[in-house]
Amino acid sequence: MAAITLQVLDGADRGRVFASLPTPVTIGREEGNTVQLNDERVSRYHLKIQEDHDKIVLTDLESTNGTKVNGEEVQIRILRAGDMISVGRSVLLFGSREQIAQRLREIGGDGSPPPNVTISPEEAQAHASAAAVDFELNWKQSADARKALAQSPPPELPQRLTPGQAAQLAEVLEYLHLRIRALLASVRTNEEAQSVMLDYARWQSLLDIQTRLASYLKQIAEPRAQEF
Repeated sequence: MAAITLQVLDGADRGRVFASLPTPVTIGREEGNTVQLNDERVSRYHLKIQEDHDKIVLTDLESTNGTKVNGEEVQIRILRAGDMISVGRSVLLFGSREQIAQRLREIGGDGSPPPNVTISPEEAQAHASAAAVDFELNWKQSADARKALAQSPPPELPQRLTPGQAAQLAEVLEYLHLRIRALLASVRTNEEAQSVMLDYARWQSLLDIQTRLASYLKQIAEPRAQEF
């Protein structure tokens, strides 16, 4: 069972730290939640965080005012150390200082050791601890650290699909790939002006792709949702 840490950065509960919480974790305004927030804009049961196949997954529980991760509205999302969860007027930081410092090192943000330098496990631990302290002291001022953490890597494809599910996912991706390829082939470029042009009909086609993607995302988060 995974344990998670949440630090409240903003809102009425600012400064509170919920450390090493066993999953699943619920966040909301009502008593009975793992994390109860004093925020009238937070729903009674706002969101759930759970472990699934070594991933930590956030699911919005059809809250009134929604949930954002790193500024983007989400219904379901894999969480990584350093992600900022916004609910109502509250902002929660996911992960302990050490976990966030470690992720910064992995992605080359603040706290990275010099390139091409081999260090011992003991030195790595000391470096991680120092980076954690630096993170704590400089988080508010370090725009680079916040930007690095907010940049999600390209998502991994799920590994536990049945043959039918794999074929269905491949069909969706191929459909989107072919439509985008056709749009790119129709683009007119102007090297002198350093611009590209797309006619109105193709622009509407691009908007239709975005609409379908939004529909797919909603159906994944809420299987009962109907297509647009």
